[in-house]
Amino acid sequence: MVESFGSLLRSRRQAAGLTIEELSDASGVSVRAISDMERGISRSPQRRTVEALAEALPLDDAQRAALAQAARAGRLRQDAPAQGACELPRGVGDFTGRSRELRTLRDLAARAADAEAAGEPATGAAVVAAVSGAAGIGKTALAVRAGGQLADLFPDGCFYLDLRGMDPIPLDSGTALSRLLTALGVAERRIPVSEEDRAGHYRALLRERRCLIILDNAAHESQVRPLLPSAGPVMTLITSRRPLAGLEGVHQLPLAHLAADEAAALLRSIVGAERAEADPDGVARVASLCGNLPLALRIAGNRLQSRPGWTAGHLAERLGDEGRRVESLSAGDLSVAAAFALSYRQLSSPARQSFRRLALAAAPDFGVPMTAVLTELGLADAEDALEELVDLGLLLSPFPGRYRFHDLVRLFARARLSQEEPIEAQRRARRRMDEWLLEVATVAGRWFEPDYGAPPPDWSALVELDDQRQAREWLMAEGEAWFAALRTAAGLGEHARVVEVAEAMHWFSDQWIHWEHWPEIFGLSAAAAHAMDDRKQEAVHLNYLSWARTHCQARYDEAEATALRALELARGVGDLRQQGWALIYAAWALWGRNDRVSDETALDHLRQAAELFPEAGDREGYAQALIGAGHCLNRLGRVEDAVRHNLALVDRLRDPAFGGSPDLVGQALAMVLDQVGDGYRALGRWQEAADHYREALREMRVPIGRAMATSLTKLGRALVELEQVEAAREAFKEALELYEAAGDTDRAAQVLAELDAVRPLTAPQNAG
Repeated sequence: MVESFGSLLRSRRQAAGLTIEELSDASGVSVRAISDMERGISRSPQRRTVEALAEALPLDDAQRAALAQAARAGRLRQDAPAQGACELPRGVGDFTGRSRELRTLRDLAARAADAEAAGEPATGAAVVAAVSGAAGIGKTALAVRAGGQLADLFPDGCFYLDLRGMDPIPLDSGTALSRLLTALGVAERRIPVSEEDRAGHYRALLRERRCLIILDNAAHESQVRPLLPSAGPVMTLITSRRPLAGLEGVHQLPLAHLAADEAAALLRSIVGAERAEADPDGVARVASLCGNLPLALRIAGNRLQSRPGWTAGHLAERLGDEGRRVESLSAGDLSVAAAFALSYRQLSSPARQSFRRLALAAAPDFGVPMTAVLTELGLADAEDALEELVDLGLLLSPFPGRYRFHDLVRLFARARLSQEEPIEAQRRARRRMDEWLLEVATVAGRWFEPDYGAPPPDWSALVELDDQRQAREWLMAEGEAWFAALRTAAGLGEHARVVEVAEAMHWFSDQWIHWEHWPEIFGLSAAAAHAMDDRKQEAVHLNYLSWARTHCQARYDEAEATALRALELARGVGDLRQQGWALIYAAWALWGRNDRVSDETALDHLRQAAELFPEAGDREGYAQALIGAGHCLNRLGRVEDAVRHNLALVDRLRDPAFGGSPDLVGQALAMVLDQVGDGYRALGRWQEAADHYREALREMRVPIGRAMATSLTKLGRALVELEQVEAAREAFKEALELYEAAGDTDRAAQVLAELDAVRPLTAPQNAG
């Protein structure tokens, strides 16, 4: 049993041979206060008083600790916690995951405990952590779990209070303080009347106590701020759907959705190992359909528990119906839809409308301009609505300016749209979005077309397309969205629009060659041209489709057949230019077969094309045909013939009389110089190879990341042979960046391996 503070103080004073007056003079504590302490009238002196007395007596470390412990025991006897008030709610035995967050919370709790153990004065700011996240993500479960795990660090108690932040009228701060003071042992008659005085009394109590306070389901910063201790060994853990970014000095812990393996593990722990092992694929499928959301997983697990005859696969089939998935995720008083609805009711009118209409977006993520188009809001108001949705956990913002739904939240938004907006209003919004997407896509794509470039000066559509970089970024960021709009236009029979958009993408497609949708895009445009009975346009877009099947899908036989069909159509309408291009595309497809007969056929195609282009007046096509012929010679092992052929073509392209667009001619020149480098590299003439690769890179006036990366890679290999290690490494690094930017992960990995194999030069070690 701990000796009372008064008797312990008296014995230490007498052992030091001091009177009360002498101890008062030495410590600065009044005679009356010391007398009250020794007589037991004052049993809970403040820490700074205890420290002043310990310093004046004086006491060693063990004696100081005993005196401090006696003072704390006196405080606890005076203000004993009210039994049952603000008790932690029941936790869940199958809690899964969140190890990183729990580890962070323990580290924060240990910080307060370490300060107390060291006897430091209670002047440092109290530890406060805020856990935020979407509805159903497991904030309360994490807080309760942490309370149980951290109890050993908070011997003066763990207290929990639901602030009812999602209620129409959340718990007010004054009432919250009253409940917390009662839980801390303050008699009702001693609780101050004013909220300000309650907050002061609350802070004074917690300055001396090692408590954990869990404030669950906070509405906003102003509700929480009066409940935060100013100093002491106390820790406060807040949960909220909002990030509470306005609170100062708070450790923010935003919760993400569970990882796939954690989600499956939680589901297994709920339904039991035997049942889960009987249908592991079904368990994984249910977890995926629940979007790895803890609340949805718990409901799904509870439903399986309550229906012993169901398998996980059976539940997965039921959840596979998107129209009923959210409503199906309910069990008793647990409901995913109800959890989302609480957040939805908190929204302003513009944010609600934005939430509903964004369900029309076909792409996985979207930006502010598209939101403005859907909602007919200004850009600033649209951004405010999006940020409000993020704050309440109804949208995620993976990076600045981009937003996306969780899968279940999207389905909830779709249901709200269906129930709250007339079908005609939905159609108008969808039509407005699709028309805007296709218009901007066409203008952005034309930045890369030699006959267009920048948009007209008076063009405006909520986005900036002032240069090719901005155009490229928009086309890639909104790719899924404008592609979906193109599909819709094709389905509606808007053939001319489909052909127009696809035509605008012809040159841009070389910038993003590994995008999976090019074959379908050019397939739609070829079909649209066929539907319009426009044989010439059909030949053009079949040629584009052949390119996509060669370069995007490696389906070489189909690519060749498509090009030959384009050749047939072009011959039928007498279009020499498209005949020449069809022969080029057929040759490119033949290269994919990697056999001598195909290469010889390809060379024949390219020579025929070179004869057609001058009559058609197509200098670019003529250059491409001759470049292809040089490549065929290299492939056929006729390297010296290829070098002579390509050097002659370089002279022809550099002749001012050749004419043509400087950009297109420059690009053709870059390609043929690159091939000259290939020839010299095959002949082992490394310096000449490196020189021509560098020349090719200088001529690339229209930057195409993949082509530049390829030339840089080959330059790096030539420089390795020349033992120019640092220059080789720089070339490989540039190539790696370009491949990564183009999304060509296979070639990026290959270049990275070559870079790692080239060791940087290091200074020689000092022999001395």
